[in-house]
Amino acid sequence: MFKNPHFPEIHGKFAFGCMRLPTINEEIDIPVFKDMVDAFIDAGFNYFDTAHGYHNGRSEIALREALTSRYPREKFLLTNKLTEPYFHCQEDIRPFFQSQLDACGVEYFDFYLMHAQNARNYVHFKNCRAYETAFELKKEGKIRHVGISFHDSAEVLDRILTENPDLEVVQIQFNYLDYDDPNVQSRACYEVCVKHNKPILIMEPVKGGSLVKLPEAGQKAIDECNKDLGVSHSNASYALRFAAGFPQVACVLSGMSNMDQIRDNVSFMADFKALSERELSAIAQVVGSYRNLELFACTSCHYCVEENHCPMQIRIPEFFACYNAKKAFHEWNQDRYYQAEARQGGAAKDCIECRGCESVCPQNLPIVEYLKKVSAEFDS
Repeated sequence: MFKNPHFPEIHGKFAFGCMRLPTINEEIDIPVFKDMVDAFIDAGFNYFDTAHGYHNGRSEIALREALTSRYPREKFLLTNKLTEPYFHCQEDIRPFFQSQLDACGVEYFDFYLMHAQNARNYVHFKNCRAYETAFELKKEGKIRHVGISFHDSAEVLDRILTENPDLEVVQIQFNYLDYDDPNVQSRACYEVCVKHNKPILIMEPVKGGSLVKLPEAGQKAIDECNKDLGVSHSNASYALRFAAGFPQVACVLSGMSNMDQIRDNVSFMADFKALSERELSAIAQVVGSYRNLELFACTSCHYCVEENHCPMQIRIPEFFACYNAKKAFHEWNQDRYYQAEARQGGAAKDCIECRGCESVCPQNLPIVEYLKKVSAEFDS
């Protein structure tokens, strides 16, 4: 097992992200989740990540049922987050924090992050003295490490870290497709963390699954690489090992949703090896295959549709997935999938352009304009 130089208490460089848990009829499948937790811990790993908004509050409760009530506290590390919609002033923070402890069934969080920081909501966190409150809770023993999760430019990250030098860790979106993307700025954000000597937690290493199911040209590049090396590495292994291979990275989160993903991920992260030059060449070809397609860079985080950000209940991530699949893989059955999704809420053509979705999109996507493209493709 890889010895973590940044946080020795983290076993290895691999973490269980609890935003995309297994579900049945939109409810978390607790028996399956228990099996996944057991397999993860049996493989030697111990870091779990959640937030109150994940699965509309059910992720925290699922962790209590599958993890914290079944294992002694020293067997796991648990991260939670302070998210903007759940506090309006400083006085709201402590009661909300206590509700998170209660929901998770723990007395402290190992890591507590100011969630999804960007130039806009950072002002709200500052006005409510959220950072100061988190460090007070640390002094009281209710938090071990205070940090941020971040979705904005490198310039904004540099400002936040300069103004808050006591922050201990930064969680950023980082994957080989976003590495040089001018909108996400993964490389530049990584370099800011290095400048401030902050360990990094990685989210979206497979970009919401986009780096698992690849365009034809990209898949061909990976298959040829595997053949040349005499291996059968999964697409996910290329993505996770790319992110974990950077020296400032403390661990990489994977939002696993079934046992097959657990088995695959732990198989290569338990004995972690960074990508070889041949493998790096292959993923460069994958990036090129994506650049030739006009796809929506949606990671299916579902922030756009939570907390009534879409009053028309349009299933935005699902629609974008249908559009991308049709464009990238010529899957004409996506028309049927789109219609099935549209029956559960509004269709893309029903968008009223309120832009509530855009105000919370961590990718800063022009969702309204994208919905128009979806509508042109599927609603005609």
